[in-house]
Amino acid sequence: MANGLSGQAAIVGIGATEFSKNSGRSEMQLAVECVTKALADAGIDPSEVDGISTFTMDNNPEIEVFREIGGKELKMFSRVHYGGGAACATVQQAAMAVATGVCEVAVCYRAMNERSEYRFGSGMQDTPAESDYETSHYGWYIPHGLVTPASWVAMSAQRYLYDTGATTEDFGRVAVAARQFAATNPNAWFYEKPITLEEHQNSRWIAEPLRLLDCCQESDGGVAIVVTSVERAKKLNKEPVIIKGAAQGACDDPQMMTAYYRKDISRLSEVNLVAKQLYKQAGMTPDDINAAIIYDHFTPFVMTQLEEFGFADKGKAKDFIRAGEIEMGGRLPINMHGGQLGEAYVHGMNGISEAVRQVRGEAVNQVSGASNVLVSAGTGVPTSGLILGRG
Repeated sequence: MANGLSGQAAIVGIGATEFSKNSGRSEMQLAVECVTKALADAGIDPSEVDGISTFTMDNNPEIEVFREIGGKELKMFSRVHYGGGAACATVQQAAMAVATGVCEVAVCYRAMNERSEYRFGSGMQDTPAESDYETSHYGWYIPHGLVTPASWVAMSAQRYLYDTGATTEDFGRVAVAARQFAATNPNAWFYEKPITLEEHQNSRWIAEPLRLLDCCQESDGGVAIVVTSVERAKKLNKEPVIIKGAAQGACDDPQMMTAYYRKDISRLSEVNLVAKQLYKQAGMTPDDINAAIIYDHFTPFVMTQLEEFGFADKGKAKDFIRAGEIEMGGRLPINMHGGQLGEAYVHGMNGISEAVRQVRGEAVNQVSGASNVLVSAGTGVPTSGLILGRG
């Protein structure tokens, strides 16, 4: 049986800047641009926005964005922690606020110059020692060379290969599928630039068993989502995309991409926690999902997520992928926009936008009958997820 949040709010607008490696403008400009585009897509005046939700990592203060778009009265503003793990949670916050009457029109955004101003993938080797509780555990990893997100994921990925019999070619098949979709998406950075499995295998090591083409991009850009009530959504220009499930998850001794103390480091337990909540809320099973946006900052975690969400048995994602099930025409096409590997890395918000397009029937690589689309957020961290669909 579905719970009280399911079906109470809808996404009615999406907006994005171009995705680049050098935007040439401030992050605030990117934020305002994507938010105003999303509101225009929804047919809602900026003065009607009364709720905002974003990431703790976003550098654009909610109040400043609100001022710049011409906001009048802001009744809800929230931020969610844990990097890309916050992506779907920003929409969850907006949906809860709308469903409970706290606000009527909520905007979620993420805008960053993550390539031209700073780079998440550059590592923490030059980071000064800190005394705060959250970052102190890195003192156990950095002296041993675990200084970048790729190196942290590599530890879990190596164990996953050992446990399942998968190979780095299976990681490559994830990358090849993403780039194939990106090659036909004019908004993707890697538009018209597909790759082969051989090219993946020949790309340089970053942190074994991860190669360059296993790692997502570093991008400049902004993406925004507009959420309102289902009742109001029905009066707007476009078919509303119903939020059928929205959940967060943290469990099993989670850390920031370094959950090495849990019993099985090849698992993503928090993803399974999110999955159970989503299916219960929506009254669905994995069989009801037509397509998925699987957070692909690193290819190994795509495989793990397919298992945690119930699309493949434990250790069997390799067989699912080898059978072409994640490609167009397969059982579960994923990341039809090209994902973060192929389109852009905007902390997963562009993936939520793609799910909206799929449900609307507006996507470049449209999945036939995409009535229920699952979206995941950043993995290896406390995370979140959505099920979006038609009414």
